[in-house]
Amino acid sequence: MDDDVMPRGLGQRPGERQRLRRRRWAGWLAGLVLLPALVSPPSAAPPAVVAALTLVVALLVWPVGRVSLARAAAGAALLSLVADAGYFGPPGLVLLWYPFETLALLVLLERVVRHVPGPRVAFVAPLTGAAAVLLPLRFTLHAPDTGLKESVAGALVALFPVAVAAGIGLYLRALDNRRRHAVAAARREQRLEVAGDLHDFVAHEVTGIVLEAQAAQLGDAADPEEARALLRRIEQAGLRALDSMDQMVAALREAESRTWDEPPPTRLHGLADLPELVGRFSSMAVAEVALSLEDEVAGVLSREAEDTAYRVVLEALTNVRRHASRAGRVEVFAGRTADRAVEVRVVDDAGPAAPAGTRQGGGTGLAGLDERVSALGGTLQAGPHASGWRVRCLLPGAAVR
Repeated sequence: MDDDVMPRGLGQRPGERQRLRRRRWAGWLAGLVLLPALVSPPSAAPPAVVAALTLVVALLVWPVGRVSLARAAAGAALLSLVADAGYFGPPGLVLLWYPFETLALLVLLERVVRHVPGPRVAFVAPLTGAAAVLLPLRFTLHAPDTGLKESVAGALVALFPVAVAAGIGLYLRALDNRRRHAVAAARREQRLEVAGDLHDFVAHEVTGIVLEAQAAQLGDAADPEEARALLRRIEQAGLRALDSMDQMVAALREAESRTWDEPPPTRLHGLADLPELVGRFSSMAVAEVALSLEDEVAGVLSREAEDTAYRVVLEALTNVRRHASRAGRVEVFAGRTADRAVEVRVVDDAGPAAPAGTRQGGGTGLAGLDERVSALGGTLQAGPHASGWRVRCLLPGAAVR
C-alpha cells in the first residue's frame, strides 16, 4: 500500500517505523544542507533554506497531520519559484545548493505523479515540474555573463530529467492501478465463489428441511418417535446450514482484513466426501440411494477438480430433492473411464418431467458448474435418460496429477 495514503489502525507499526526513519533521515540531510550557510554570507540563507525544505518534503511520508502530499509539494514548488524570482545574492552561492534542490524536486515530482489522486495531480505535477525546469534561472538571471540564451538552454537541459521523473511516476502509477484492479477483481471473484458455496451447501440443507416439513404435514404426526426423528433430522440440517454460512462469513471477513492480494480459499471437498454426502441425503429422502465409488478414483484429481466433482453430485442430489420427489432410486457413480478420465454420474428414475407443484426458479447451479468443468477441460451433461434424469460429468486425464 502507498505510504502517502496509508490507513490508520491496527497492524500499522511497520508503517510508523518507516515514518520515524524517514523523519530522521530528512532531519539529518536537511541539517547537512543548511550547514554551509552558517559560514556563508547572509544572502546564502534563502537558497539554503529552500533546498533543505524541498528535501524534507521529498523524503517525508505523507500525510503529516492534516497536510497531504499534494499540499506539501505545491507549497515547496511555489517557494522554489518565488526564490527564483526574488533571489538577488551572489550567483555563485546558488550553485552550492542547486544539485540538492534539483534532486529533491525530481523525487517530489515522481511521488506527486504516482500518488496524488484525482484532479489535484493535474495542478500539483505541472507546478512541481515547472519548479524543477526553471530552477537554473536562479543562476542565469543574476550572473553577469549569462542572459536569455543561457536561461533557455538551462531550462531545456533541465527538461529532460523532469520528463524522466514524470515518466517513472506515470509508470508506477499505472502499476499501482493495475494492482488495485487485480485485488478488486480477486475479491469480486471470491464473493462470487462464496455465493456459489451458499447455493451449493446451504440450499442443499434448506431444501431437505423444506421437504421434511412438507412430509410431516402429509404424514401421521401421532407417532412420537417418528416426530422426534423428524425434528432431529431438521435440526441437524439446520445446524449444517448455519455452519456453512458461518464459514462463508468468516472467509469474507478474513479476505477484507488481509493485506496481500490473494483471497483466502474456501473449504474444498473431494470424492472421498461422497459417502458422507450420500448418507445425509439418504437420511432425509424417501428414495433409495446407491453409491458406487471406485477405490482408485478418490485423490486422483487435483484439489480444484475434486471439489468441482463433489459439487456436481451435491447439485444433482439437491435437484432430485427439489424436482424429482417421485424418484424411488438414485444412483451415484464415481470412477475411471476407458481413457482414464474421471466420470461422475447421478441418475434417478423419476422421469424426465418434474412433478406439478415443485419449486420454480433456480437453474443457476448447473450453469455455474458447467463453467467450472469447462475451465478444467471437462464436460457436464444434464438431461433425460431412460426412465429418469441423468447428470454426467467427465474430467479429462489432463486434470489428473
